[in-house]
Amino acid sequence: MKNIFLLLAVITFISVSAQKVYTVDYSSQADVKVYVVKYESQADLKVYKVKYESQAGDNNGKWYFTDYASQAKKKVYFVDYESQADIKIYFVDYESQAGWRNNSKRHLMY
Repeated sequence: MKNIFLLLAVITFISVSAQKVYTVDYSSQADVKVYVVKYESQADLKVYKVKYESQAGDNNGKWYFTDYASQAKKKVYFVDYESQADIKIYFVDYESQAGWRNNSKRHLMY
């Protein structure tokens, strides 16, 4: 019984901390404003878009884009100018490249 409770607690924690994001239409609806940079060296976070919800990471740059705002942990808005952004991201081609480059902004995605 104790082991079952522990297993359920771990599963709940993992699913709650997954990086599921939803793109909103207006900046006022967003938890985090994001700007996509042209070069990896300019980014605070390197993001890899996963295909399935179960692949989403724990604040490590592996994002799953949900279909509905209620399914997401964070709502993001993509801004047009770098100066408007809370974090700057760069989309990478491989899962192993994902991760934070600027840990001081990590708290924004928790």
